[in-house]
Amino acid sequence: EVKRFPAQKVEAFCADVLTKAGLAENWAAVVAESLLSAELRGIKSHGVVRLETYIQRVETGVMKIQAPVTTEMDEQAVALLNANNTFGQIAGHRAMSLAIDKAKQYGVGVVAVKNSNHFGIAAYYAMMALKEDMVGCVFTNSSPAMAVYGTKKPLIGTNPVAIAVPAGDQYPIVLDMSTSVVARGKIRYAALTGQSIPLGWARDSDGKPTQDAQLALKGSLEPVGGVKGSALSLIIDMICGVLTDTVLTGGVKNITDISGPSNTGHFFSALNVSRFIDTNRFKAHMDQVIGYIKSLPADDAGQVFMPGEIEYNYSKKLIAEGIPLEEEVVHSLNNVAARYGAAPLS
Repeated sequence: EVKRFPAQKVEAFCADVLTKAGLAENWAAVVAESLLSAELRGIKSHGVVRLETYIQRVETGVMKIQAPVTTEMDEQAVALLNANNTFGQIAGHRAMSLAIDKAKQYGVGVVAVKNSNHFGIAAYYAMMALKEDMVGCVFTNSSPAMAVYGTKKPLIGTNPVAIAVPAGDQYPIVLDMSTSVVARGKIRYAALTGQSIPLGWARDSDGKPTQDAQLALKGSLEPVGGVKGSALSLIIDMICGVLTDTVLTGGVKNITDISGPSNTGHFFSALNVSRFIDTNRFKAHMDQVIGYIKSLPADDAGQVFMPGEIEYNYSKKLIAEGIPLEEEVVHSLNNVAARYGAAPLS
């Protein structure tokens, strides 16, 4: 059974639970906003279903509810922040905000984060740059879920990349993709709700294609584009893990692994469009390119969509109609709320 809840109610509920669990109100609002952003963009695997997992990691002591995000290096256009094992959303928001500030001064800002945790959807941070008419680019590494091409053992993560490019009257271009055929969170969500998965998403521990989400979680995911997706994931892991001096490839712990800190790394960059071209001219040209592409005949006689356009339309629909949540998800959320004396989602 699926029930719909107003978007603001869902966001307020998450913020309330996080605050009562011990997170400062301003940072609870950021984490809640990131979870709602995932729901609105149709990425339910990274939405409110993650709240219980985050709280469990705090309760078991493998993630800190609130630790200072410290600066390890800050030189002109670049910086390195240490999340000190707090919420990835806190470190991510701090880092992207700093990258944008640097881009205002230097034309580009690049900020990496070490010793962090799962930060939600990458697009949430890339899209922060759009508010300043900048291009945002975000990477993060994740726990082993795919085998490096030509091998069998899962070693590299689904390591997503998000790039947001501003436009004028048209929707901005927002690419947000994992380097696997599908994000592991979608398989975890299918396992939680008892759903099967399509063939081609994953293999079981014996290397055989499977539609069983539980078996897929014990096996490996398929990289997008075969060797190309595998290579892209490996490069992202090297930038986020090795460059930040957080962990070597294969060392990030799964969000459900409570044996120790996650050891996740992130990379954020902002590019100031106005340093290269007049901003209005750029946005007008973006509109022109987008308009031309959308005017081309569709290969299936349907509508042509640009990266991020479906998500923008879906967001509008959910804001009007409410966030759909399965009964199992609502039950788990209310269990967490009860533990901390927060009002249930109803």
